Amino acid sequence: MSDATPVVLKPGDQAPIFVLTSDRGEDVDLAGFQGKKNVVLYFYPKDSTPGCTIEACDFRDASAQFDQKDTVILGVSRDSLKSHQNFVNKQTLNFPLLSDPDTVACKAYGVFKLKKNYGREYMGIERSTFVIGKDGKIIEAIYGVKVKGHVDQVLNAINA
Repeated sequence: MSDATPVVLKPGDQAPIFVLTSDRGEDVDLAGFQGKKNVVLYFYPKDSTPGCTIEACDFRDASAQFDQKDTVILGVSRDSLKSHQNFVNKQTLNFPLLSDPDTVACKAYGVFKLKKNYGREYMGIERSTFVIGKDGKIIEAIYGVKVKGHVDQVLNAINA
């Protein structure tokens, strides 16, 4: 693997296409939404951690507003399908969580990065969200997401 310049997506870019398995055991093909739905694709570090739980529950609680905007929500992390199923059941999430153990989608969207925590360096997911239009183009790309107020930020991007 080369250490080429990291991917940084921006509005107007074509959204990278991928197929990942959801907590429901179904393959989700991002291309399948083109021409039909907008997509909120959010990447998060780990199931059942405090920030990730708040973010997932905020999206869950706003799902009716996203439905009104003809928009589906997809969460992505490297966690296993079993971990996703437990997280979905515990938090009664009403949207699919996609498992990306090989970081295929994470790398395509430029969210798999070197992170530092308590002096330790490791590769992990930078919390990031992409709003993708029905045409398959990125409407909004938000790297380094702060959880508080994030869902409103995403809804505003769809409304713009």
